[in-house]
Amino acid sequence: MAFQLFTDSDCDMTPETCAEYGYKLISMPYTIEGQLVRPYEDFDKFDAKTFYDTLRSGILPSTSAISEQNYIDYFEPVLKEGKDILYVHFSAAMSNTFDFMNQAIKTLQAKYPERKFYLIDTKGITTISLLIALEVGDLAKAGKTAEEIMEWAETEVDHFAMYFTVDDLKFFHKSGRVSGLSAVMGTLIGIRPIIYMNPEGKMVSCGKEKGRRKAILHLADKVVELGDHVKEHRILISHTDAGDMVDELISAVRERIGEDTKIEVFYCNPTSGAHAGPNGVGIAFHASRK
Repeated sequence: MAFQLFTDSDCDMTPETCAEYGYKLISMPYTIEGQLVRPYEDFDKFDAKTFYDTLRSGILPSTSAISEQNYIDYFEPVLKEGKDILYVHFSAAMSNTFDFMNQAIKTLQAKYPERKFYLIDTKGITTISLLIALEVGDLAKAGKTAEEIMEWAETEVDHFAMYFTVDDLKFFHKSGRVSGLSAVMGTLIGIRPIIYMNPEGKMVSCGKEKGRRKAILHLADKVVELGDHVKEHRILISHTDAGDMVDELISAVRERIGEDTKIEVFYCNPTSGAHAGPNGVGIAFHASRK
């Protein structure tokens, strides 16, 4: 393969999944109790239960961008090998880390003018980004060129959707990552927001439900409403230590589109989970639109 696949930990990719599909993983850090943590560099396995229990105790982590030099350190060894880079990343609209990435690319292109960078903005984070990264991995395994994969991405990225809900809005209120969230909503007992990734790659509140069960059914209904050839693609569920909600969502989806529906379940990565908080669940699927 004349190019090297890259992705980042905000896409819910783990070292094991990266190895299966030939990705190199960029670690997106978070800070908790004053300590900077780089997922899968400072630890091998993500202990989701312990992490989300820490958030339940009232501790609020923060996240930060990585530097231009960090990106150079990830990319340059591959360029030295004579390979191009194809990077499947979380939404550029969600972080200024991509300003530093662009600076790094500019620096490296001046040094390695014969090499190419191919960037796929998933216009999402966590579940939807993982879904797109896995589909790109399938294409690479099938021997598609970087140009062929980019042509696929040009139309297909906008045909994956993600909807999710959380129990506690204080984490999103702290981060300011979701537009349209009413501060009042967080004070109403039992009200669950419905959030989605919009076509610009931002998280937007698009509704609310009274109670967890109704929120979960809302997510399942979105799969029916927007789903496009969903059984020909993966359906992914990601959660922030919310196993019971996952089981309910799987049952609701299968009731609607078939008991044979294949659904894969993953933990939401800690950097994204720092914004969502515990007890959240989301679903990503192939759709007629975002």
